[in-house]
Amino acid sequence: MRHFLVMTAFAFIAATVFGTVARDTTKERVSYGLKVFGEFMVIGLALGWVLYFLPF
Repeated sequence: MRHFLVMTAFAFIAATVFGTVARDTTKERVSYGLKVFGEFMVIGLALGWVLYFLPF
């Protein structure tokens, strides 16, 4: 559970920074930040699911 919380915190902070830096208007910043947050979460969960089955 701790890894999920750390991943969520990282995704939130990164999405906030990317949204603030990358877009001009507030509406664009919020929508881009939400998109980036969702992408971080989906990709992180997908990679975690795939790597779970690899024998290390």
